[in-house]
Amino acid sequence: MPPERPADMPTQSLKSLSEGFPRTPVSPSGVKSSALKRWSVVGSALLLSAFAIYEMRGVFMLGGLTPLEYLVLVLFAINFCWIALAFCAGIAGMISIIRGKKSAVEEVELNTRTAILMPTYNESPDRVFAAVETMALALADTPDGHAFDWFILSDTTDPEVALAEEHAFWLLREATAGKARVYYRRRRKNVARKAGNVADFCRRWGSSYDHLLVLDADSVMETSTIVSLARRMQADPDAGLIQTIPALIKGTTLMARVQQFAARFYGPVIGTGLAWWVQKEGNFWGHNAIIRTEAFMKAAGLPHLSGKPPFGGHILSHDFVEAALIRRAGWSVKIAADLYGSYEECPPSIIDMAVRDRRWCQGNLQHTRVLPAKGLHWVSRMHLVTGIMSYLSSPFWLMLILSGLLLALQAHYIRPEYFSDQFSLYPTWPVMDSDRALRLFYITMGVLFGPKIFGLLLLVFDNKTCKALGGRLRIALSTITEVILSAMIAPIMMFIHCGAVLSILFGRDSGWSPQRRDDGSLPWKDLIYRHRWHMIAGLLLGYAAVLDSLTLLAWMSPALVGLWLAVPLSAVTASGPIGQWFKDRKILATPEEVNEPAIVAAATARREYYAEALGESWNVPMLLANPDMMALHMSIMDKLPTHVPGSPIEPLEAIARVKVHEAQCQTSLLALLSRQELGYVLGNPLLMKHMQHLPEAYADDDLVTIC
Repeated sequence: MPPERPADMPTQSLKSLSEGFPRTPVSPSGVKSSALKRWSVVGSALLLSAFAIYEMRGVFMLGGLTPLEYLVLVLFAINFCWIALAFCAGIAGMISIIRGKKSAVEEVELNTRTAILMPTYNESPDRVFAAVETMALALADTPDGHAFDWFILSDTTDPEVALAEEHAFWLLREATAGKARVYYRRRRKNVARKAGNVADFCRRWGSSYDHLLVLDADSVMETSTIVSLARRMQADPDAGLIQTIPALIKGTTLMARVQQFAARFYGPVIGTGLAWWVQKEGNFWGHNAIIRTEAFMKAAGLPHLSGKPPFGGHILSHDFVEAALIRRAGWSVKIAADLYGSYEECPPSIIDMAVRDRRWCQGNLQHTRVLPAKGLHWVSRMHLVTGIMSYLSSPFWLMLILSGLLLALQAHYIRPEYFSDQFSLYPTWPVMDSDRALRLFYITMGVLFGPKIFGLLLLVFDNKTCKALGGRLRIALSTITEVILSAMIAPIMMFIHCGAVLSILFGRDSGWSPQRRDDGSLPWKDLIYRHRWHMIAGLLLGYAAVLDSLTLLAWMSPALVGLWLAVPLSAVTASGPIGQWFKDRKILATPEEVNEPAIVAAATARREYYAEALGESWNVPMLLANPDMMALHMSIMDKLPTHVPGSPIEPLEAIARVKVHEAQCQTSLLALLSRQELGYVLGNPLLMKHMQHLPEAYADDDLVTIC
């Protein structure tokens, strides 16, 4: 790592603003947004929601409202408002894309310095280091290459992965020597996870750089996109953060391909619409974005929420909160919807989505503690509400389905009484306006599927893209496949999110597991275990529908088929060979798949080299036996922090120290240390030196035995 330049990153209070904030903008229009754009989207969503709620009330008013119907009306209102905003933003996005305006930035030489950060946690080193090498060398070949430094910030705890990272870094330094500046640092303690990883870099090296470009372990970005982001930050002194909209790439399974197709053709419509109406009050999605270092360090130090996880502790979904705090301090936060060349990958299976969403759900529900924070812009609060609702919407949809089912069963089984004097929770004769209900159903489906329709319309009128994807007939087949699979997967994800919400409400912490990115397959017995409740729920709902009529079962079948077939559906969508079958026929294809970007192809090819080189990667016995390798390991190792007398020692640290100091030989020590303890020892130079001086094995009566 380069020489440290320590600087403070103060923790922000949610109850008060730091002194000097909000700052005075450099330009009068630097952080000013158009109210007309904002209210054209938000106002339209409110009007549309008010109309739909009025119509829903009219459906029930024919026979008078009952408590159960009131509940259905409230749940419908919550769910419809949620989709109406996305629909109206989609309209704005489609119009913006058709108009095709692009932000003009003068191509001047960069006089700022940008640190490109690649945080990693127990990821495949071949993926991470191949991507960094490819992007770094491509950027070094441009006139602006001097303005960027590359940092791989590891929070890896697995000792085997940690040594593989060091081996990969040695290969990376050889490949980039004299061309690009690349650095590597592995933390000993992953305090506050990814947010803490980046904050640690900021406090030690951040003040040496004007900007931070944050990537993820699966991110790849075009050289032109990297340079454009830096130029936009340099040209706008009031910009605190600029977020790109990443395109999903390299989907191998059917599940990944569905996400990839939807994100490529429907996502930009919503993303562009979001960028259009939020303007200077945009959001941060944690990666593939550039941040002004001054804004981040002065205004985005995350507070530690009081209490224990899941609602207390470190903020998991840090990105939304960091964007809100940066905007609160007086810098703009923008979404660069017009900037392409930003890529990432997606989970390969339903199970992997569930694992990721469990962590995100906990982080987003923590935002209920952040919502009342003083000084937040109302649009920033809306982003937080959106994040919360992305998971609470599932319980609301489930309650709406159950309430509607109860209404149907009530009408079927409760005997009408024309002249009852007794108080009853039910109407004397349930009557609904069926014509109005059917009209409202069509409106709701139109609003729900509106962004998909907008994206498809833009696609079918793009002759060049249609030709590349195999023609409009192939696109129609891809769209039908995506709609059917998404409809079948949606109820499974609804129950997964409901389970995540319940788990959090019962006080269970999500932990921090590395994400699988390539193979999503699992044994059938594991799939049956993980989806058992989804199938049972589907059978119970189907039985309840049959109690009313086969017609109701037919109406509910689109939501039930996915639950009934949860296990085979999960297996099929996670299968690599099945995904390849669809890929070979250009079903669910995207432009980036048909004509793979050069930077992505180069990173993929280079990954094969790293995978082969790391096939016989460094290990601990090799390290201890080779003084040169040990010296290299020591030089890569992060600086040992100064111990403050009286400061607490964590159990892991204490146990590892005791085991090392009491060991009589290396062999017995390696057998005794757990993986987590060994990971800690590998990052401690004092313990490594002590371990190196131990005999390899204990000799007794000319026999070498494990001591």
